[in-house]
Amino acid sequence: MFSDKYRLTREESLFLAKKKWDENVYCGMKMENRAVTFPQTKTILDGVNVPNVQLDDIQAILNMRDAWRYLLNEIDEPITLALVCKLNELIARNEALEWGKLRTGNVGISGTEYVPPIPDEHTVQAELEKIIHADISATEKALNLFTWVTRGQFFWDGNKRTGMTLANKLLVEEGAGLLTVTDQHMERFNELLLSYYHTGDAAALQSFLYENAIIGLDR
Repeated sequence: MFSDKYRLTREESLFLAKKKWDENVYCGMKMENRAVTFPQTKTILDGVNVPNVQLDDIQAILNMRDAWRYLLNEIDEPITLALVCKLNELIARNEALEWGKLRTGNVGISGTEYVPPIPDEHTVQAELEKIIHADISATEKALNLFTWVTRGQFFWDGNKRTGMTLANKLLVEEGAGLLTVTDQHMERFNELLLSYYHTGDAAALQSFLYENAIIGLDR
């Protein structure tokens, strides 16, 4: 359904990831409606103090930094439930009741009456393996991973960021580009995400992401 737009070498794929990871961190902040700009995000990632930025926003940016560092250092590590939990541990550190562990209680999602079920470890593991081992393109697997984690709400917090980072781990490993939602597409993304929460049908959201959020190197 979604063929790979890019077939990058390992060197090209890592170059792209290192060049664009700051934009992806900023994307994660905007997906959570955090009041930071891209220049502020980049400055914080460069280790420089930025006045008038909330401490919890700084924490979230630095958490995403650490998740990306882990991703790039462990790019060949197999995608397992343990890895998904590790990414969430880094991303949601000090933001949630618990981080890096499947949630054990109910959560709500703003703007929708959809209530995701409390995750069962064996079910989550089986669903993850089904996605990873499907006979489809790397891009389609990445989109499936992102939408699966996002609607599943497996963790107390940081699910969209965890899903996006996980999707990018697979894309970088396979040389298929990066998944990043830019400012100009964020409003439409949020509309389609809300619809996806309601219906459980990921087709429109995935098509939008495929057309507008998969980036790479054009040679």
